[in-house]
Amino acid sequence: MVEDRTHLLSRVFSSSRPSESNWDHMYPPQEEDSLKNGKRALDDDDDELKDDLRHTKSRKLSDDDSLINDIIGRDISISCLIRCSRSDYPSIASLNRSFRSLVKSGAIYKLRRQNRIIEHWVYFSCQLLEWVAFDPVERRWMNLPTMRSGDTFMCTDKESLAVGTDLLVLGKDDGSSHVVYRYSLLTNSWSPGKKMNSPRCLFGSASLGEIAIFAGGCDSLGKISDVAEMYNSELQTWTTLPKMNKPRKMCSGVFMDGKFYVIGGVGGGEEYDLAAKKWTEIPEMSPPRSKEMPASAEAPPLVAVVSNELYAADHAGMVVRKYDKGSKKWFTLGRLPERAGSVNGWGLAFRACGERLIVIGGPKSSGGGFIELNSWIPTSGGSPPVWTLLDRKHSSNFVYNCAVMGC
Repeated sequence: MVEDRTHLLSRVFSSSRPSESNWDHMYPPQEEDSLKNGKRALDDDDDELKDDLRHTKSRKLSDDDSLINDIIGRDISISCLIRCSRSDYPSIASLNRSFRSLVKSGAIYKLRRQNRIIEHWVYFSCQLLEWVAFDPVERRWMNLPTMRSGDTFMCTDKESLAVGTDLLVLGKDDGSSHVVYRYSLLTNSWSPGKKMNSPRCLFGSASLGEIAIFAGGCDSLGKISDVAEMYNSELQTWTTLPKMNKPRKMCSGVFMDGKFYVIGGVGGGEEYDLAAKKWTEIPEMSPPRSKEMPASAEAPPLVAVVSNELYAADHAGMVVRKYDKGSKKWFTLGRLPERAGSVNGWGLAFRACGERLIVIGGPKSSGGGFIELNSWIPTSGGSPPVWTLLDRKHSSNFVYNCAVMGC
């Protein structure tokens, strides 16, 4: 998470701000000569800076191309900007066209990633086409625009993943046609996304920076797949990877130690080495279950990686487990939060959020009242979890989909 944030620019939100809001203020108007709401007119020399910003990705930054003033210089200006909170960027983007171009082009997020400055926000849905975002540091809620989709997509099961500055929601439309909807943080809007080369559902997936890997699943005919694909959010392209050793569905995915792991589906797991482009089976990697039930009735393994350590939530036993990479065994750490209800694992979100593990749980049935977001920062010694309640939100439904965006 971002620490020691610069105070060079004022924060967009005060400590007395409301706990929930829409995203309208996050994307300033695009007037050419002035800003609304009585804010100052844009400087005449902004056009030159705006042209320069369009080439940020292709040229080295120079001191004589400043964003704040000629004394500070461009490099120092950007060094300050990338250390501001993501919540500050709407205010920054409203200052002039140069700032706005830097933020909305995505260049500032690429620079943050290069400098290993990342904030993690939680995105989840408790309604059919409604998504909210939660900043666990500021503890602030934000509403995303409503998704626009067909009736079939709205009512069918969906899967989600955040990668780069995109949130992907995958499902079926028109009966059996697999579709992808893409929310862009840069534009605060939904649009049709690029389909997989081999469209499917019930896959395992995880993201690392601007890339994500989707492995296994079922095609439209119900055939279990051994196909894996890599998605690049900056290029919006899918690349087919070598096939897994076994077909898998109802599996989960994580990145750990720079490698991708697919867990469950048919027991055990597999490791994909991105450099060697090779899959290796890892027996008994699937977390144990406290209560045996048909695999078709149970959610995929609830797993997450923090500081390159693998954790799992046992929804039946209400415990947290940790995977020992040396012995390749799981051991129990302690309890899940009390309000981590689910239906066979469905409706319970267990995610890594930077240095934290996040558990989002709520009612086991409709009309439950609210959901809770609990957080725990694991320690290297394997101490039992001590959960902190971050916030709670009124909801008559449990969590349908959840993803964490780090940028």
